[in-house]
Amino acid sequence: MRLRNIESTAPAALLLLYTALAGCSSQAQPAAAEPLPPEVGVVTVHRASVPVTTELPGRTAAYLVAQVRARVDGIVQKREFDEGGDIQANERLYQIDPAPYQAALQSAQAQLARARASLESTSAQADRDKVLVASNAVSKQTYINAVAARDQAAADVESGLAAVRTATINLGYTDVVSPITGRVGPSLVTQGAYVQASAATPMATVQQIDPIYVDLNETSVDGLRLRQQVATGRIHLNGPDQTKVRLVLEDGSSYAHEGLLQFTDISVNQGTGSVTVRAIFPNPDHLLLPGMFVRAVIDEGTNDHAMLVPEDGVTHDRNGRATVLVVGKDNKVMQRTVSASRTLGESWVVEGGLQDGDRVVVSGVQRVQPGMQVRAVAALASAQPA
Repeated sequence: MRLRNIESTAPAALLLLYTALAGCSSQAQPAAAEPLPPEVGVVTVHRASVPVTTELPGRTAAYLVAQVRARVDGIVQKREFDEGGDIQANERLYQIDPAPYQAALQSAQAQLARARASLESTSAQADRDKVLVASNAVSKQTYINAVAARDQAAADVESGLAAVRTATINLGYTDVVSPITGRVGPSLVTQGAYVQASAATPMATVQQIDPIYVDLNETSVDGLRLRQQVATGRIHLNGPDQTKVRLVLEDGSSYAHEGLLQFTDISVNQGTGSVTVRAIFPNPDHLLLPGMFVRAVIDEGTNDHAMLVPEDGVTHDRNGRATVLVVGKDNKVMQRTVSASRTLGESWVVEGGLQDGDRVVVSGVQRVQPGMQVRAVAALASAQPA
């Protein structure tokens, strides 16, 4: 009987023991902790002097261009330059057959000698008749005729001198020389070709490419915006003689030499709505050739009211407006619409929408939304102009 009672009470005791252990286990488990705010990297932005640059497309153009043409008629006897080579001013390029012009010069010199001899004879006759007419030994008409003959001979001498000069010039034109120092292109005539002065036969082209021009095209809208910013004092331009220009070549590399802005056209092209801007660059290695496509970066001044925000911190909404996330003093995220129209290096140039000292989120942007509580940590040093 006693054994049966023990067996009946055993399950109840075990149930009581399990209940007690469960209660102890539930009391020992700590309460669930609240999740920590997400961590974001921020950059503190400050106003700074940011360079104002304009990037414009353009093409190179020779500093000087001389088209060498025939100035006398004749047969080209020889060519005296290497195509594509460097030549000096007054260096002979071609030799045109000079024989006809040498003969013309000799003929003019002979005519001049004849006119001088006639002048000497008529002058002596006029001087003699002047004495004789005073004593009525000859008539006045005879004296007048002698003076007229003398004056005609003097005119013949002047005409002869002009003919000699003309013949000398034409003979000099048979030596076709380069008018400038530069690099000559391909020859347009060959030995034995007949050239004509009346047709101004082109023979070669010489171009000076050191220094070299770069002609750029700037839209009238960009020019207007720049003038407005200068008028309000937001941008301070350098002097026109000190505005530096940098080049980016067709392969993306940077040109080693800086150039200077020469001038900006005073009128707008009505067909394209653009203004021509010309810069000049040194080209000692002849790396730049006329007609090359380049992109020029013009340093037009500084903007003292801009801020630099890393590219990771600026996004654009569906309307194309630039926005940033700012962490306030209460560590809550706020969205700001900013004015960011261009980049400088790896940062956006923000000209409005931010206050000096704002903390802009640059890492963890995808994990937060406006109004959320966050933990802000410094991602980078304060943005400064490059």
